[in-house]
Amino acid sequence: MNKLSRRRVLAGFIVFLLLLGGAVAYANKGLIRAAFEQMQGNDFPGPGTGEVQITVRAGDSGESITKQLLAAGVIKNFRTTYQLILDTNPTFYPGIFTLKLQMRSADAISALTDQNSASLRRTTIKEGLRASVLFGVLAESTGLPKSQFESLFNKPEVFGLSAELPNIEGYLFPATYTFAPGSTAKEMLQTMVDRMQQEIRSFGIPAAKTHEVLTLASVIQKEARIKEDFYRVSRTFLNRIEIGMHLQSDATVSYGVGGNTVSTSRADRANKNGYNTYLYPGLPIGPISAPGSVAIDAALNPAQGKWLYFCTVNLETGETVFSETYAQHEKAVAQWLAWMKENPGYE
Repeated sequence: MNKLSRRRVLAGFIVFLLLLGGAVAYANKGLIRAAFEQMQGNDFPGPGTGEVQITVRAGDSGESITKQLLAAGVIKNFRTTYQLILDTNPTFYPGIFTLKLQMRSADAISALTDQNSASLRRTTIKEGLRASVLFGVLAESTGLPKSQFESLFNKPEVFGLSAELPNIEGYLFPATYTFAPGSTAKEMLQTMVDRMQQEIRSFGIPAAKTHEVLTLASVIQKEARIKEDFYRVSRTFLNRIEIGMHLQSDATVSYGVGGNTVSTSRADRANKNGYNTYLYPGLPIGPISAPGSVAIDAALNPAQGKWLYFCTVNLETGETVFSETYAQHEKAVAQWLAWMKENPGYE
């Protein structure tokens, strides 16, 4: 290699080092600034003392987060922390974070950008809950008034559902949810509605059949107790519908009168409402609970059988007897009544 070539290589290497140094300097701009601000007395030395909770909501800006940190006593100077955020462009995660008082700006930002350190409220909605109970679970878990959820019950169109639906009962999928801090009642219920729509799509249920399937699934969810029985209960109801026989589901009757018992009274069964399957043939006018995946699957894929009756004979184990004739059913009912007598307290 001649002298000219060596000079060109050396010049190129020097340019490369300068570019690399510039990149490193830019990457460490935030750290350099943080160190400078601390030297100027505009930042706490850290690591801090005590504890304080900081809530980051979805969509919070760096400015609003910095203001909250300052108001809580976590940071010393707004400009110092906010400029560091501008320099480093961090990603903040929604959640409730436990920080210390009088922290270094860099440490506070680092804590708020650690997704694993966020404490999020988890709300579990069990299968078979009716909306009135479900709203209570949401209220207790999130701290929002139950009335905010109840006010949306009869407004299916608000959630992108048909305005012809009686309400949103049955369209809220039961699952465990993590709601971002600051979520409204509408946003939480929308999340549950969207999750149910996802389930509907996964089963390939046509739009024209959705309400019918969810209604049947909701009744199955309330009547069956053992997974295998979900499919037998589905078949029993469909057999009845096929021959024009009333479903005579106590679960639908209880829902229609606002009750919460297993058995119903003669007055309940005579009440003229759209959920009374003793009084009216076919399915009720809408779902009576939040059906889960198994109930929906059972509504779509019933077991094979000629049953027209079923009776749960042990409310603790869920043991249920399925019968093809009324005579067989009477024996099962007698077995249930005997169990009820031996186990007072069940209704």
